[in-house]
Amino acid sequence: MTRVLVVEDDPQLVRALVINMQARQYGVDAASDGATALRLAAARQPDVVLLDLGLPDMDGTDVIKALRGWTKVPILVLSARRASDEKVAALDAGADDYITKPFSMDELLARMRAAVRRTETVPLTPETTLVTTEDFTIDLLAKKAIRAGRDVRLTPTEWHLLEILVCHPGRLITQKHLLQEVWGASQSNKTNYLRVYMAQLRRKLEADPAHPRYLITEPGMGYRFES
Repeated sequence: MTRVLVVEDDPQLVRALVINMQARQYGVDAASDGATALRLAAARQPDVVLLDLGLPDMDGTDVIKALRGWTKVPILVLSARRASDEKVAALDAGADDYITKPFSMDELLARMRAAVRRTETVPLTPETTLVTTEDFTIDLLAKKAIRAGRDVRLTPTEWHLLEILVCHPGRLITQKHLLQEVWGASQSNKTNYLRVYMAQLRRKLEADPAHPRYLITEPGMGYRFES
């Protein structure tokens, strides 16, 4: 049974979440504040955490940071905060996804299932060097991309970006993280760099660069690789 920890101080929303998840055979624990959430997470070892940012005793980003100190459990933020900087802060702290309120229960459950599936996926190891899609193959050991049987010429910067995304399939990687990893901390606000290089990667790898299937943009937040 998949166990869910709901961290939310709105009792009506908690009740709706608990009813919907128990009806689908999930085990559910609920916490109305950050301190209780951290105690329950340690005691119950949930498979996924649904977290509101506006808690009565601490900000949700502090709960994320505390959890990330010892666990890689998927964390989905449920919040009414819509500003891009709020979303980026939560994702940079270690959240796996960000869902704004109000949301549909079907969308929430789909994203939750996807997050749990990603943790069950075998991580890339030195023996897992090939990432294959219907349109191209990434050889991580040889550091090259192959499309239609031919090597794709990638610059070192393009390869670095692609490698980060491919090594975290399905995971939203924030603009700030990509910029710091590829260009350094001093360039962490140069989002135009990312737009240019991601456009180049799509032209080289995607069948329809204008409607990418693999290199996905999450507006205002970052990018993800879908295999």
